[in-house]
Amino acid sequence: MSDDDKQRPIIVVKKKGKHGGHHGGAWKVAYADFVTAMMAFFLVMWLVSQSDAVKKAVEGYFNDPVGFMKNAGQGVMQGGTSPIKDFKEQKQEMAKKIEEEKKKLTDAGNKIKETIRESAEIAKLKDFVEVEMTPEGLRIQLIDASDKSDSSIFFDLGSAKLKPKTALLLSAIAGELGKLRNHIMIEGHTDARPMMSESYTNWELSADRANSARRQMEISGLRSNQVVEIRGDADVNLRIPSAPEDPRNRRVAIIVLDEAHDPKFKEVEVSSENASLN
Repeated sequence: MSDDDKQRPIIVVKKKGKHGGHHGGAWKVAYADFVTAMMAFFLVMWLVSQSDAVKKAVEGYFNDPVGFMKNAGQGVMQGGTSPIKDFKEQKQEMAKKIEEEKKKLTDAGNKIKETIRESAEIAKLKDFVEVEMTPEGLRIQLIDASDKSDSSIFFDLGSAKLKPKTALLLSAIAGELGKLRNHIMIEGHTDARPMMSESYTNWELSADRANSARRQMEISGLRSNQVVEIRGDADVNLRIPSAPEDPRNRRVAIIVLDEAHDPKFKEVEVSSENASLN
């Protein structure tokens, strides 16, 4: 090896590898567009499901962002109402209305019991009338308890014809319930004894007895649109399940619906709110 070879420098060349296209930044732009589109989609879905009040608030923000935020700030900082405070007040107001409704129906039930007690014509029936508060409202039941198999207290046996004192009793009840704006549902129930006719069963009998009660009450104080449902349950919902033929299973139930459980009343409230918004 010559001296020139020993002194020749060694040159190392490093080639810079080029990254593939998939390692670039283009995918980030596409992903950002996708995330933005999804956010917009879910925002629209959220807005569609909100109440009119929320929609109007969002509309107000986009129409005048500066003024809207200014008013919102004043609401919290200068003693205005905040959403949390509004929610608490609404909750308190709802609880108050529930208590008032319960008291109103309880008072009506007590008045009915007092009216029956003080009436010389129907006072003897007081032990066969049950008045109680239930989750759906005030329930008044006319419960048969005849100790004779061939007789009935409120109706002719096997018939929907009211006995004279039953008509007086229903009239007294209607006089009190007609003062309420609550809707009413009437149920008819029988014992498990079969009817003599195959074409007229306990289903027909229970429904007819409920309807007889409705007719008497409507000519005695109920409004024509106050009764919203008539139901015949035959011997399906027995009062004494262990004794299906017990006469106490024969009864008519008058339910004064609590406004919170009354679908008809909710329909009226919704239509009133819509009318006020329009």
